[in-house]
Amino acid sequence: MRLGVALLLPEPLATGVDALRLACDDGALARMVPHITLAPPVNVRVDDLGDALRVLRTAAEATKPFTVRLGPPETFLPTTPTLHLGVHEPEGSQGSLGRLRDAVFVSPLERSLSNEFVPHVTISDDMSEPRIAASIMALAGFTATCTFERVHLLEEQRHGDAHRRWVPIADFPFTPRVIVGRGGVELELSVTQLIDPEALAFESVEMAAIGDVPEITDHPSYAQSVIVTARRNGVVVGVARGYATTEDSKLVSVVVAADQRGQGIGRQITAAFTHAASMV
Repeated sequence: MRLGVALLLPEPLATGVDALRLACDDGALARMVPHITLAPPVNVRVDDLGDALRVLRTAAEATKPFTVRLGPPETFLPTTPTLHLGVHEPEGSQGSLGRLRDAVFVSPLERSLSNEFVPHVTISDDMSEPRIAASIMALAGFTATCTFERVHLLEEQRHGDAHRRWVPIADFPFTPRVIVGRGGVELELSVTQLIDPEALAFESVEMAAIGDVPEITDHPSYAQSVIVTARRNGVVVGVARGYATTEDSKLVSVVVAADQRGQGIGRQITAAFTHAASMV
C-alpha cells in the first residue's frame, strides 16, 4: 500500500486554498486536497498496516488540538520551483506540530528524505520563476489561521483507467484514550469520522457470518459521520456506525464480535455513539 500522513485543511479554508491552487495551475489539484504533509508517500506492506494504525492512534492520543498561521506564500527556490503557504506556530504553542510529526514519522511510515522537514501547504509544485515571484507579490497579504483536531492516514488509489488520487482511509482525533470497563473486560473506544481498515475488515467478516447483511449507505452530505470502534488488547471487537446533524442523529449499525457477545460491548459503543452524536 502506498500511504501518507497529513493534516487536512478544514472547510471553508480548504475551498479557499483550492481556489488559489486552481488559479496557479496546480497539477495535483485533482489528486489531493489541501494539506500539510507529516509523512510523505511510503510503500507499506499490507501486513504492516495494523502497525501504522497503532502509531497514528498513539500519536493522536498524545496530541491536543492546535492552531497554526498559514501564509503568506513562499517558495523553495532554488531547490524546487514551488509556491506554497508557510506554516507558522504561534509563540507558546510548545511545538505541537513538530512533536506530532516526530511521533508519526516512524516505522512503518518512515523513509529516507532528501530534504529536511519544512511544514507547508502547496499551492503549486511546478511554476516558472517569474510567475512564482509575481504570485508571491500578488498574494503577499494572504494569511489565515487554522486549527487542527485530527490527523489522517491516506492511501494512493487508482480511479478510472490511469488517474490516481490520495484518499483518506482513517482519521485519528486529538483526544486522550478512552477506556471503559474493568476487571479484565476493559475496552478501548475511539470515535472517528472514517472507519479505519481494521474496523472495516472486522465489520465485513462479522456481517458475512450473520448471513443477512444489512446495507450500510453513505450518510447525507449535510451530516457528520460518527464511527465508534471498540478494541480489546488492540483487537477490534465492536463497531457502531451512524451520523449526526445539529438537530438529529441516526445509529445505522452495531456489530460485535461473535465470541465477545453478552459482555456489554454493544451497550458501550451505542452509548459512546449517542454521546458523540450529541456533541455535533
